[in-house]
Amino acid sequence: MPCLNVSTNVNLEGVDTSAVLADASSTVATIIGKPEAYVMVVLKGSVPMAFGGTQEPAAYGELVSIGGLNADVNKKLSAGIASILESKLSIPKSRFYLKFHDSKAHPAQEHAQCLHALHQE
Repeated sequence: MPCLNVSTNVNLEGVDTSAVLADASSTVATIIGKPEAYVMVVLKGSVPMAFGGTQEPAAYGELVSIGGLNADVNKKLSAGIASILESKLSIPKSRFYLKFHDSKAHPAQEHAQCLHALHQE
């Protein structure tokens, strides 16, 4: 289950956050190649943040995925998410940092996924 968690110092009041979440979810699913039904996106606004010595609009994100990440995918994800943040939140691409974590499946995660699948039937 890929999870993108983005924090920004931009105030989200009056922003169509549904559009940001939808675009980010679709972008992550498409680039990683996993079903969007398993993608989670969290967006937090008004987070006190300085980047490059200023408090101009900026964002920090972390993307965790069980597999599917590599240097080429990470580059595409960074570009895709940065474009969304720039167009929807007016955050310059140069003021966004995205950290990646490729989590290897753990037996407990596999068990949880199995239980989830059983509850879906």
